[in-house]
Amino acid sequence: LNGVPEQGEYHLDLSASPKPIKTGSPTKLSFVVHDPWKDRAVSNFELVHEKLFHMFVVSEDLEVFAHEHPIFSPTGDFRYEFTFPKPGMYRVLGDFYPTGSTPQLIAKTVMVPGGAQTAPKLTRDYSTKDATNLRVDLQTEPAEPLAGFKTQLHFKLAPGDGLEKLLGAWGHALVASEDLIDMIHVHPFIADGGPEIQFNVTFPRAKNYRVWVQFQRQGKVNTAHFDVPVAELK
Repeated sequence: LNGVPEQGEYHLDLSASPKPIKTGSPTKLSFVVHDPWKDRAVSNFELVHEKLFHMFVVSEDLEVFAHEHPIFSPTGDFRYEFTFPKPGMYRVLGDFYPTGSTPQLIAKTVMVPGGAQTAPKLTRDYSTKDATNLRVDLQTEPAEPLAGFKTQLHFKLAPGDGLEKLLGAWGHALVASEDLIDMIHVHPFIADGGPEIQFNVTFPRAKNYRVWVQFQRQGKVNTAHFDVPVAELK
């Protein structure tokens, strides 16, 4: 069909050097996107929130969180130098939009030798969070989120002045299940530059999830996280 983007799960190759990865030293990460039909390397991408590629790095113990932007190089790969702070398993999420297709969200696993991390058992945590220069509160609607149904995440920021767009959006959120199988990158559904910002999320499974949110105020990026238990519909 003319003008209708083709559906298809793209492939993402991630390589890291030097090998083995050493904690505390910069690791060069290289991402190559391949199309799903002929496995050709893709070189044309749409800008999404001012960037061609959003990279999230989350550690298995959910203590490490990063949202960075690899740069497209003349050799056809996206590159970023990342320093893994400790050994263990990490999930590296690529978020990109190949021209003529649909947005893609692909997670890869990176093992950093030297030890293991313990996957956490999350419990509900909606407590007020103090970030760099903001306090962040969360309420969910419904109060007890259900798997497979839309949940509204209502964030309230204080102070409510000096809020700025971060990468073209009034906020960013990364949602990850505690086993790091499900990862979702979302932007506000309702936001007007004021202190109340709403995201909509459909949690795919009954699990505990960590939700990282990022807001910018007076030039500073604020990152906070909340833990949200999600139940099955009875």
